[in-house]
Amino acid sequence: MAKHDPHMRKAGEFHDGLSDGLVPLEPLDLSRYKTVSDLVDGMSRCSFGARTVGEAAKVLQAMVEDRDCFKVLTLSGAMTPAKMGLVICDMIDRGMVNCIISTGAIVAHGMVETTGRSHFKHSEFMNDTQLYKLGYNRIYDTIELESNLDDMERIFHRVMEKSRGKAPLGSYELNWLIGKALVEETEKHHRGILKSAYLKKVPVYVPAFTDSELGLDYGIYLRRMKLKGRKPVAYDAFADLEDYTARVLRAKKLGLFTIGGGVPRNWAQQVGPYLDIIQKRVGRGGGFKRFDYAVRICPEPVHWGGLSGCTYSEGVSWGKIRPRSEGGMYVEVFADATIAWPLVVKAVMERLDAKKRGVAKRGK
Repeated sequence: MAKHDPHMRKAGEFHDGLSDGLVPLEPLDLSRYKTVSDLVDGMSRCSFGARTVGEAAKVLQAMVEDRDCFKVLTLSGAMTPAKMGLVICDMIDRGMVNCIISTGAIVAHGMVETTGRSHFKHSEFMNDTQLYKLGYNRIYDTIELESNLDDMERIFHRVMEKSRGKAPLGSYELNWLIGKALVEETEKHHRGILKSAYLKKVPVYVPAFTDSELGLDYGIYLRRMKLKGRKPVAYDAFADLEDYTARVLRAKKLGLFTIGGGVPRNWAQQVGPYLDIIQKRVGRGGGFKRFDYAVRICPEPVHWGGLSGCTYSEGVSWGKIRPRSEGGMYVEVFADATIAWPLVVKAVMERLDAKKRGVAKRGK
């Protein structure tokens, strides 16, 4: 006779899921959904990537609706040549963002859009050697014209000429001045990141400034000033660090919405450890700050390096992210941002609009 195992499950003793508080999933019935918000909400009750997209919209909505929250958007990848620039503008214009931390490439290619110039679909019948000779710079399946970048350098140079006599500037100050120039020089209907940021008083930091077209434009500017025997406007990278740190320190709560990884993601999050060690090593001027809300959209698993080696759960150990056990809300969406990001933002836009209409009706 087989010996009875006390750990063996018995028929009739299995739990039903609901009794343990498990949430049942639901089929994605497309016939029920009339809006992007409804669709994304339905996706939150599915599995895999669909669920994370739905959960990301919930976290972003909570972040945006929290009036005590200082909301940080970090950007990497070729998002403006990929035509996601107006998604960024919508986030700025609708108050979903209080500051932006970006690669310089996104900002530079965004200037191309703002000035009414075009990016193009790459033709499979043209090889990269041909592209170089024709002045076509390929970004995956998209073409940036070399002439576009030459035109952006002229704008940058005019901005620097107007800034003569100013103290050393951080990237957020340079971007502010470029945004001002774009507001003054471009057609009103041509929207763009720096233009919206200037109008909404949202600082745009580029921590890896020299690793960008803007950085190369600044290098050209320095060489021209040297040849003319003139003193250039100096660049101060630490002006960015201290301005951003001061804003974070003043905030009651923090939210983070990240596209990709790279320097922008890490630079945004390192403010927590920075404030911590300021207090420990200097004795004053620091504090203990963690992100209460966080959403990241990136297709790469952590071991490929695209996330800069840090998931949100890992960030908890560094004092960067508030753990869920203490009320933190965070979700990571492993997807192409050009697919998931517009869905998340559009869903939240619709929800915010619906709430405003509800308030208006009640007011009547």
